[in-house]
Amino acid sequence: MVSEEKIRKKVKKKLKIDNKRLVNSFKYAKEGIIQSYKGEQNLKIHTFIAILVIIFGFFLKISYLEWLVCLVLIGLVLMAEFFNTAIEYVVDLASPKIHPLAKAAKDTASAGVLMMAIISAIIGLVIFIPKIITYIGG
Repeated sequence: MVSEEKIRKKVKKKLKIDNKRLVNSFKYAKEGIIQSYKGEQNLKIHTFIAILVIIFGFFLKISYLEWLVCLVLIGLVLMAEFFNTAIEYVVDLASPKIHPLAKAAKDTASAGVLMMAIISAIIGLVIFIPKIITYIGG
């Protein structure tokens, strides 16, 4: 049976923050961001649209709750695009030759990004169209 002291030591060790690993995790994430922006056109497009949403949000004075919704959706779309990119890299590594399952995996990952982008656009229209109508009309 494992003594209580051994359990405490294991828990304490797991809870201790390894500064080098922590710094490296941020470094690797930054490298992933840079790599993705270098190679992924759609990520650049989503980022451009996110910037437009933020500019229009300030200009049209969206509410606090609307800001939260917009920022969560921006994060989800960008996150979906990063995951899609990662899936594409892994599929290319695992299946360098053209294979129907590799294509299906890539297409499905892309479909996930597209669905997130469409849903986000619809919600964005629900938030922004009334504000634009009010701005133009008033």
